[in-house]
Amino acid sequence: MLRIDRLTFDAYGRRFLDDASVLIPDGAKVGLVGRKGAGKSTLFRLILGELSPSAGEIVLPRSGRVHVVAQEHAASPQPLLAAVLAADVERARLLAELDTAPPERLGEIHARLADIGADSAPSRAAVILTGLGFRHADLGRPLAEFSGGWRMRVALAAALFAEPDLLLLDEPTNYLDIEGALWLEAKLKRYPRTCIVISHDRELLNNAVDATVHLHDGKLDLYAGGYDAFERQRAERMRLQGAAREKQEAERARLQAFVDRFRAKASKAAQAQSRVKRLEKMAPVAAVLERNVAPIRLPSPERPLPPPLMRLDGVSVGYDGQPILRKLNLRLDPDDRIGLLGVNGRASRPSPSCSRAR
Repeated sequence: MLRIDRLTFDAYGRRFLDDASVLIPDGAKVGLVGRKGAGKSTLFRLILGELSPSAGEIVLPRSGRVHVVAQEHAASPQPLLAAVLAADVERARLLAELDTAPPERLGEIHARLADIGADSAPSRAAVILTGLGFRHADLGRPLAEFSGGWRMRVALAAALFAEPDLLLLDEPTNYLDIEGALWLEAKLKRYPRTCIVISHDRELLNNAVDATVHLHDGKLDLYAGGYDAFERQRAERMRLQGAAREKQEAERARLQAFVDRFRAKASKAAQAQSRVKRLEKMAPVAAVLERNVAPIRLPSPERPLPPPLMRLDGVSVGYDGQPILRKLNLRLDPDDRIGLLGVNGRASRPSPSCSRAR
């Protein structure tokens, strides 16, 4: 269980969290959403202990095993598979201890290795790496041979393999192609422990999480379901809040009118004073504030361009004199809408032609 209790945090001249509270049960998969700059990544750093709150507390799961995936793995000579296996700290420690442990300790070590499935660990790690787009031939390659984007996948694979009690994912699909994103979505559904995901991928937030935490105005609100369910519930909550405010304002105006009319009249003075006290005790309902997102406008040319906008006939393209794509055939017209799909870094064997989509 993760409990955030009356948390307040100030930095850079602003307040990110203001007496915020939320309770996330064990095993929940939660999407953390909010406007850019609201403080989502800052909340992750508070959970990790990298930042200290001004007030309140964060109570972590009982074992305290927390892992965040927010940056790429280092470009080291360590082989890919070994880097992922090293994420299971207990397994690595026990295997290292076997070399120097006294005979009476060996039985205990082997029993614990069996309990945590140490023998099957390489195959489990390989399955995760394959799901994230690596080939079997990549498993022995050093990390330094992979690009930053692929090392981001290594960091994600290591975290999923380690299975911490609380897994924090910050935009995990940024470096994934569609196949990798779909695999991750299915993996998170089956993740046996608590996971919090920051993402702008609506499909991931709809299909992989069972609750949504909304960070806004320094507060944390928990909603059941994915992103679409959150939007519906929040819209209804805002509608009810607006209706309650209108009702309160009407009641406030009615009481104030009575006070203004009869305050000076002796026979009504007691009733007027009673209404003044009611006004003072009336807790205001917050106004509903909608922060509209500025629209994106793409200018059109002054005159429509004649088709085709672009045409490729048997084109090859590459770099350093080495063709990567060969025999490309493509026509692009003004009204076309084309989606370009494919696995990252796998352009060495393309199909000889591209199909059009309208």
